[in-house]
Amino acid sequence: MVTSPRDRHPRHAAACALLLGALLLPLTGCGDEGRPGSAVGTSDDVPPSKPSPATASPGASPYVEPGVVDGAPHNRENNAYRRPGEMSAADEKAAEGEAARIRPVLKRLWERKEWDPDSVRAELTGKLGYEARRTSGAGRPLGGTLEVREMYGRYEEKRYVTPEGALIGLHVGDGACVTGFIQKTNYEVKTGGRFMESGCMEPLTGH
Repeated sequence: MVTSPRDRHPRHAAACALLLGALLLPLTGCGDEGRPGSAVGTSDDVPPSKPSPATASPGASPYVEPGVVDGAPHNRENNAYRRPGEMSAADEKAAEGEAARIRPVLKRLWERKEWDPDSVRAELTGKLGYEARRTSGAGRPLGGTLEVREMYGRYEEKRYVTPEGALIGLHVGDGACVTGFIQKTNYEVKTGGRFMESGCMEPLTGH
């Protein structure tokens, strides 16, 4: 059967339309890339922003002073008054000799149950020949090497009490001390350097 040119035009036009559509489809897909709102190039591809130095939360300082527990600031300075100073070898030897003289005296006093400051002072000055240390009203030393005083008070049962006993401090040479105490339960004598604020009297804990 022979077809006329008029019959061939619709089929030719349809074929051209299909071919043109196939060619335009890839171009349409490429045109979507980078378009706002498209799936390509979402926030998953964007690197996370870093906090600025001004807004970042500061961490704990890594600096800890030498000898400080748990990083407590100024612990060494606050407790400097409790650390005895240095003493020369000659002063240390002399202090050990004086400590050896004092121990038997305190032992006798303790056995006699005499540990009040007046009795201790009288025994050390009378038996061993020490001179009681004297100071001016401003605290300037005027002479003598021996200090004897009452025990430090403490807080008990909602009031301050002064325990029985005496504290002892003997100045030896330029920088050494003999320190000690005597009380109802025991007595002790030891040597060491001088304390920054209290000389040869061992300071009370706390400031």
